[in-house]
Amino acid sequence: MTLSIRSVVSEKDLHQFVIFPFELYRGNPFWVPNLIADEKRLLTPGKHPFHEHAEVGRFLAEDAGHIVGRISAHINHNHNRFHNDRVGFFGFFDCIESQEAASALFQTAGEFVRSSGMDTLRGPMNFSTNETCGLLLNAFDEMPYIMMPYNFPYYEKLIEGSGFSKAKDLLCYHLESEMFSHDRIGKVAQRAQERSDIILRQLDFHHLEKEIRAVQNIYNSAWEKNWGFVPMTDAEFAFMAHEMKPIADPRLIYIAEQRGEPVGFILCLPDFNLVLKKMNGGLFPFGILKALYWRRKIRRIRIITMGVIKEHRKAGLDLVFYAKIAQASPAIGYPEAELGWVLEDNFLMNRAAENMGARLSKRYRIYDKKLT
Repeated sequence: MTLSIRSVVSEKDLHQFVIFPFELYRGNPFWVPNLIADEKRLLTPGKHPFHEHAEVGRFLAEDAGHIVGRISAHINHNHNRFHNDRVGFFGFFDCIESQEAASALFQTAGEFVRSSGMDTLRGPMNFSTNETCGLLLNAFDEMPYIMMPYNFPYYEKLIEGSGFSKAKDLLCYHLESEMFSHDRIGKVAQRAQERSDIILRQLDFHHLEKEIRAVQNIYNSAWEKNWGFVPMTDAEFAFMAHEMKPIADPRLIYIAEQRGEPVGFILCLPDFNLVLKKMNGGLFPFGILKALYWRRKIRRIRIITMGVIKEHRKAGLDLVFYAKIAQASPAIGYPEAELGWVLEDNFLMNRAAENMGARLSKRYRIYDKKLT
């Protein structure tokens, strides 16, 4: 192998970086491509707010003129300030089944972050825990849910063979309408709601800016003690809300209020991956028509995130939210759901998922490597 690693510096390089997985996963029935335009925007300084507080390097591995791998390396200054860390990250890792190519990519990513004083390389993160992250460890014969990664089984060997070890596992749970027992969970949730004088309401899309600010405040407050969490900036939260709005269903997003004050929220999205799979990375030709047609066929949702302010965290509000979604989603045409991800050591959230009848279905892993 005549391997070389080069930086992405031109528009042509960026295009090669983004479309490499299309070739790598060609014919795989489970991999889901993002829209090419969205992926380029995410990776381009000035077009995505992540770059306002981060340094990002993008690299391609070549063998005899052919692209055989890619990786990003980034320093998230907000993460390091928030956690008092010196951690750099890798993401967008894709590679042929070659330990030589993978190790060269990881070495390059490590050198990029180490040159700025980082002592650890962590990933996969595209770009943080607020976006897509983790390496899939099982269920390779299933299409992932929206905003969840998919990869070949051999990636685990490539990463561990490059000196990485487990930092944390992320768990996902599968839930179908027949799994949910109203007698077991619904009544408990109802009592919890009555005790705390909580009212649930749908997100108001007519006053979206105000709603976004309320959800952002809860999100950044509720998750601040979680491993790996980084508060989202105003620009990042607004950007993500704008990205989600076209695919969101207001009947799947609830805010909990106590005496008119927001104290929690739950965000679920229809699994738009079915649509993305059919669009194969592009809006044209006929992309919009395809999206409208296949959207009607979506039958499953992802319960993406839930936040409850500290004062209400042990009041059973998590069960109130889960019970509401588990009852409401089948009625509006979504009988299947994935709950996650959840940190493996988040006892309260994992117990709540198990108590409502959800089945542990997928495991993702974040890796660390000490840099010397």
